[in-house]
Amino acid sequence: MLRLRLAMTARKAQIEQVTGAYLAYTEALKKADVLAGGDRLQPSSAATTVRVADGKSKVLDGPYAEAKEQLGGYYLIDVPDLDVALSWAARCPGASHGTIEVRPLWVM
Repeated sequence: MLRLRLAMTARKAQIEQVTGAYLAYTEALKKADVLAGGDRLQPSSAATTVRVADGKSKVLDGPYAEAKEQLGGYYLIDVPDLDVALSWAARCPGASHGTIEVRPLWVM
C-alpha cells in the first residue's frame, strides 16, 4: 500500500512538473506574440476516421493505424522563418522526451 501511494505521489508530482513546463512555454509564446493557436488532443483511441470509396462514406471509430507515437496536441505559431520556428520547437517541453514536427502552413 505504501509503495502504491509513493508511486501515485511521484506520478502526481511528475504530471504537475510537465503541466507547469507546458504552461510556461505557452506563456512565453504569448509574450513573444507568436502564438496563433493550439490545443491538446484526446488520445487516438477517441478518434473517428472517415474514408470515401465509390462515393460512399465509411466511418470507423478509433485510430486509422496503430502507431508508436501519437499527436498529443499542437501549437500554431506565426514566425518569420523556419529558423525561428525551429528555435521555438526546441524550447517545447515535448522535445525533451519526444519529437516535435515543424511544418509550414500550405496557404491556399
